[in-house]
Amino acid sequence: MKSILTTLAVLGLSVSAFAGCGVTTTSKGKLKSFDKDTKSIVIEADGKEITTKVTAKTKNAGDIEKLVGKNVTAVISKHGYAETVEKS
Repeated sequence: MKSILTTLAVLGLSVSAFAGCGVTTTSKGKLKSFDKDTKSIVIEADGKEITTKVTAKTKNAGDIEKLVGKNVTAVISKHGYAETVEKS
């Protein structure tokens, strides 16, 4: 009985660990800058500047320096981290 409850508890906790946020916004605009020290980018979209962080999980994170000054599409999570930054 204890092993069944333990197994169920482990499964319940592991499922919640894989649950993602799911709430994202898409911003299209010109990538103004990339700060390598703070790992943050600034996108100018619709006359506003959007500042967000880049993480190791960000898709195309290695190519961000090459995209400065170009039009990009960024998918930003509710928590303020870029999930994807692509040339548009």
